[in-house]
Amino acid sequence: MKPSRDESLVLVEGPWNHRTVHAGGTRFHIVEAGEGPLVLLLHGFPQFWWTWRHQLESLPAAGYRAVAVDLRGYGASDKPPRGYDLRTLAGDAAGLIRSLGETGAIVVGHDWGGLLAWTMGVHDPKVLRRLVAVSAPHPLRLRSALLTDPFGQLRASGYSLGFQLPVLPERRLVAHDGSRVGRLLDDWSGPDWPTEEVARKYRDVFQIPGTAHCALEYHRWFARSQFRPDGLRFARQMRTRIEAPTLQLHGSLDTCILPRTAQGSSRYVAAPYQWRLIEGAGHFPHEELPAQFDAELTSWLADPEPDR
Repeated sequence: MKPSRDESLVLVEGPWNHRTVHAGGTRFHIVEAGEGPLVLLLHGFPQFWWTWRHQLESLPAAGYRAVAVDLRGYGASDKPPRGYDLRTLAGDAAGLIRSLGETGAIVVGHDWGGLLAWTMGVHDPKVLRRLVAVSAPHPLRLRSALLTDPFGQLRASGYSLGFQLPVLPERRLVAHDGSRVGRLLDDWSGPDWPTEEVARKYRDVFQIPGTAHCALEYHRWFARSQFRPDGLRFARQMRTRIEAPTLQLHGSLDTCILPRTAQGSSRYVAAPYQWRLIEGAGHFPHEELPAQFDAELTSWLADPEPDR
């Protein structure tokens, strides 16, 4: 008999606190630690807040209030039937910052969390103090690479094309005890990651009812929006250059989002911008090489005037 998977799986103990916050009518599970300027940590696919467990220790030690959230549709957050477009997701994050009692925050986003962080820079600029994009190109840069790099980024994103089918992709992701989730983590990462224990945690949490469907809705919106009025309108709006200081961190061995895809994002930033390639890391540098990642992040945050 298949074991039951429920939201209690995300309540991992550690030097942090779990609680629920409401923003825009949606309930979000957050994990927080430390005091100081707010750093909002946004995860990607196919993960949940726990991907930031190292930073939930390093950022408070450096004098920051770190808050990691389960995005809409993931973990112990609400899983509504709609709202998986980048504009709505960016609104979720902006609402969370206000619900946490702050007028602005440093936003660190990985993968899909990074795409929605870029979106915040255009749609909610007043709440974005600084932007850190991890393994995440600007949405227009990703769109361009998919169209112009068929043997590079388009091939690397082939998995997402398969997600456009109804129902079947969800079933495949949770079949055989979530084994495909483990394979994706392994395929996209550098050597020696993930450990069996880490992969097990992500496989289990991804099997919480509703999670697989909601996670795939992100991919479906992005693909289908390229040809729909709402997506074309979003693309026009995203041409606005971002005014927040921006750091882009990327693993040199990333096979999910190629480094050359992400590197072209600087054209969309009007503020001071820095690019850092983390050698030996794949798509998850904050987990694969946390000490090196944290050193880059905290040194940049400590600089009051980051240079180009």
